[in-house]
Amino acid sequence: MGLVRLRIKELSEERGWTYKQVADRSGVAYSTIRSYVRRDKMAMIDYAAVQKIARAFDVAIEDLVEVLEE
Repeated sequence: MGLVRLRIKELSEERGWTYKQVADRSGVAYSTIRSYVRRDKMAMIDYAAVQKIARAFDVAIEDLVEVLEE
């Protein structure tokens, strides 16, 4: 099983958005956004939430998800 990291911090900094704004724009709970930002590596993620976050940033999922280990 691979490990991934979501690039929420980098993408929000590029746009000047707070994590609350990311949550509001994506429809994903702020606590989930904050949890994803704080984790360096994750084995499991909510695919529906990842889709919503990618859509909010207007990026492909591949640009949001960084594969750390396969």
